[in-house]
Amino acid sequence: MVASPGNHAPLLSDERTELLQALTEQRELLLITVRGLTDADAACRTTVSELTLGGIVKHLARGERVWAQILAKGDGGLPDGMLDLGQYRMAEGDTLAGLLAEYAAGTRALEEAVAARTGLDRTVPLPRTPWSPPETVHWSARRVLLHLIRETAQHAGHADIIREALDGANTTARR
Repeated sequence: MVASPGNHAPLLSDERTELLQALTEQRELLLITVRGLTDADAACRTTVSELTLGGIVKHLARGERVWAQILAKGDGGLPDGMLDLGQYRMAEGDTLAGLLAEYAAGTRALEEAVAARTGLDRTVPLPRTPWSPPETVHWSARRVLLHLIRETAQHAGHADIIREALDGANTTARR
């Protein structure tokens, strides 16, 4: 139970709700960094890194869709696009609006996949990748959510630096 702001009456909350809320908060911080940008701004490199704001949005959109598929199917199969290195850059024809729509769709898919689970403890096998250990690895839905919270927070920090280098704005100044 957590106290609600203002009246200090306890609110009933479960772990799934708390984890999804933490992920939502990190998503919102990331989205602050792309407010008011043009497509050219979103594709602009502002540091020695190859990362761009649009590339980060594209990568996180792909990640949410991939993890939704992993949780929903639960078969250890490799989701489409999981290993696509192009997910980190805006391609010719990509628009920031389109990438943001993909991100919104990915977040909905992930939230639906989490909601469909009977609990956060049940595990799914992870897809085999070139960096996988020889044995099959299983993650719980809880671990997937914690991974996405960390991943989104990490990239929100990257995005804040990229945006600040672009035009001086940052999440603190843009809230």
